[in-house]
Amino acid sequence: MSKKNVARTVGRVFLGSFLLFAGVSHLTFARDEFQAQVPDWVPLDPDVTVLASGVVEVGLGAALLVARKRRGLVGVITALFFVAVFPGNIAQWVEHRDAFGLDTDMKRFVRLFFQPVLIALAIWSTRTPRGADRKAAR
Repeated sequence: MSKKNVARTVGRVFLGSFLLFAGVSHLTFARDEFQAQVPDWVPLDPDVTVLASGVVEVGLGAALLVARKRRGLVGVITALFFVAVFPGNIAQWVEHRDAFGLDTDMKRFVRLFFQPVLIALAIWSTRTPRGADRKAAR
């Protein structure tokens, strides 16, 4: 396995583990913190929103850890999930909502720059390296 493939695997395992932990925390010990982040304009009850997103995160995290044949698709779906929740992060900053130690506008603003990193990591860590399809076909 090349160093680049090892790096992708480490990134994918990190992201999958991160999502599993975040999903479990949505469903258990951090529900109140996550509910505080749900913007008022979301048409669902904040608890339902937190529980649903937690289930999605657990599923995506598990899929990142075990998927093989559809790994690229899992990466794209994970990236789309990060895009879908980004407006909530923006709302937390704009509405001055405190949660998870993000108790200043600057901390909430800086957090916004991590979302594109997660999106890129989801795609990069799950894509098939160039030439891998040709090698598998031989």
